[in-house]
Amino acid sequence: MEPQVTSQLATTAVVTLGGQAQVVTLALDALLAAGATFDTVLILHLDPQQPRVARALAQLRAEFASTGAQPAYRGRPLRYETRVLHLHDSPLDAIHDGREAEAVWTQARDLLSELKRAGQRLHLCIAGGPRLLALTLASAAMLHCDHHDRLWHLYTPPEFLEAAREGALLHAPPEVDVRLVPVPLAPWGAYFPALRELAQATLPPTPPPSSDAARCTAVWARLTERERAALATLAEGALPQEAAEALGITLKTLDTYKTKILAECRAAWELPEDSWLTYHFIQEKFGTWLR
Repeated sequence: MEPQVTSQLATTAVVTLGGQAQVVTLALDALLAAGATFDTVLILHLDPQQPRVARALAQLRAEFASTGAQPAYRGRPLRYETRVLHLHDSPLDAIHDGREAEAVWTQARDLLSELKRAGQRLHLCIAGGPRLLALTLASAAMLHCDHHDRLWHLYTPPEFLEAAREGALLHAPPEVDVRLVPVPLAPWGAYFPALRELAQATLPPTPPPSSDAARCTAVWARLTERERAALATLAEGALPQEAAEALGITLKTLDTYKTKILAECRAAWELPEDSWLTYHFIQEKFGTWLR
């Protein structure tokens, strides 16, 4: 019997990616076959300049291609986003040591915190990418997820796994037993909310690298006074709604400012145009710089 995963709330599928695009598409196909509904697919991956990662991302973009205003996956409208894992301002090409593992965990923690504070239910599919990426995401899920969220592994029969390797096959025929395996999840943060605050305090802010400081200065110089006020309020740790109220503007106006700020950040940090940045990026890069 397929697991029951239907949800009526806004839901995001977070999928880890290495160099194998079929891990993402097979997981999404299995979720949809099980009756899951989700609004957004968010791909968590390493340096997009790596050839295997770049090829996998290109294949996924093609899968989400749409002639309409909104991307669609196999005829279903879905928002498609990516997030690059990085250490300071450099994309990670692997997780080599404890420092890089801690950076990945911090980003996973912040991502899940952001999505849960926005009221999202989550499907976390951890079959793709380095094993340490799956472990750090699962660890962060114990802190920020609750009983409405699901953590999944993907089982693929060995014969089909070999045939589909490197994205040779992105979808499985009905007779192939590709399926999601639910991973038991103990949501300790839901039981003991104070753990979340303690985890936020475990990694004190450090001064930004000199390259970050120069980029922060460049972004600041290209903003209007109102955009600077929005950036400063978000950098202090305010949520978007809180920032809008503090500035006496609507959330829509704040989103307009935030879109401009993040566009300038992508340019300053030389990030891909489709890289997904949020107000957490503003907090990380500008919080210490503005003090």
